[in-house]
Amino acid sequence: MKVALNCGKENIALNLPDTVRTISTHESGSITDPEKEVHNALTHPIGTPPLAELAKGRTSCCIVISDITRPVPNKVILPPILATLEENGIDRESITILIATGMHRPNLGEELESMVGREIMGNYRIINHYCQKSEEMREIARIDGVPIEVNTHYLDADLKILTGLIEPHFYAGFSGSRKSILPGISSFETMKFMHSYQVIDQLQQANCRLENNIFHDYAMEVTEKAGVDFILNVVINKQRELAGIFGGHYDKAHRAGCDMVVEHAVTQLEEKADLIITSAGGYPLDASFYQVSKCLTSARDILTEDGTIFVLCGCEEGLGNEEFCTIMRSNPTPEDFNAHHSNPENFVIDQWCAQNIYQALEHAGKIYVYSPGLSDDDVSRFGGIKVTDCQQTVDLLLKSHSKVIVIPEGPYVVGKIKE
Repeated sequence: MKVALNCGKENIALNLPDTVRTISTHESGSITDPEKEVHNALTHPIGTPPLAELAKGRTSCCIVISDITRPVPNKVILPPILATLEENGIDRESITILIATGMHRPNLGEELESMVGREIMGNYRIINHYCQKSEEMREIARIDGVPIEVNTHYLDADLKILTGLIEPHFYAGFSGSRKSILPGISSFETMKFMHSYQVIDQLQQANCRLENNIFHDYAMEVTEKAGVDFILNVVINKQRELAGIFGGHYDKAHRAGCDMVVEHAVTQLEEKADLIITSAGGYPLDASFYQVSKCLTSARDILTEDGTIFVLCGCEEGLGNEEFCTIMRSNPTPEDFNAHHSNPENFVIDQWCAQNIYQALEHAGKIYVYSPGLSDDDVSRFGGIKVTDCQQTVDLLLKSHSKVIVIPEGPYVVGKIKE
């Protein structure tokens, strides 16, 4: 059989024997009239009054949107939200669109235009969250003695709205809702705690699980402190078309969306595989190796110890930002990483992402990497094996592995071993 895997802006087809198990998102239809469904979510929300009712009497509003790494259809969902706010008394000049960059780089220029469209970009105040701008943060709580600080553009708004995508997430269980605040618009000091070595080390098998999940629990606590009036979250199918729109209460509406994600993203498996062939999700998610940790974690969870992972990722921006590059280039083994970064004094931005990669390296016997954007040196430095010919590599690996799973959509699919 022939299977196509997302890699950057291309699909790479592999010839595989019929004995290979393919797991993909389950087929789900797309919304035929997105504008109508967005309007319905705003007027008949889950667990809150309609947005129009919430907007009346408010003097300002902050709408949080995801950054470029999330394929959220902002051009579809933002116009009805903005129109509702203005029709119900909130001046355009009093509306702020805040990009939840977390610890990522800002989205500017043509990139920003591609996210929200020229009209919104030219007519509304759009601000990137900078986690290290202490003057734009305010403490709202303390968890285990650590200050929890959130962006003041959001905290000071009279009406608070979160938008985003609900998909599997290896820490929070699912993305969306509360994750727009933590880590989306939280400070670097807060992130040092939430993404610390100690917290991440406790998050095994957390994908698509909200219960008994400390990351989710902390995020909910912070969200309740910061306040949320309304969320509008979406679910997309494998064609990245809108499959569901959920508006209303930050927990009730979010859980309804999570239920949909489970229905089409989770596959139950009888046993683990000794070879996982996976994609990092394609562009924009695999723009850098920084985000590839997500599919590696998903693969690790269904891989036998000392098994093999073969990952395809575009990485047109290379490894990632400077801090992440330094981590990956200075820690040749998981033992090196653990020895240095388990010490809170050595915390650096983006170490959480590297921690997942080293966890996968520690669990797997070998990780093969096909990536046009990564150099041979960068892959070999962290213990990966650089691949130039995907089919040739797969043919070779199939000779020594008997239980093989291929995941064409990578992090958008979650395998769960039956208990």
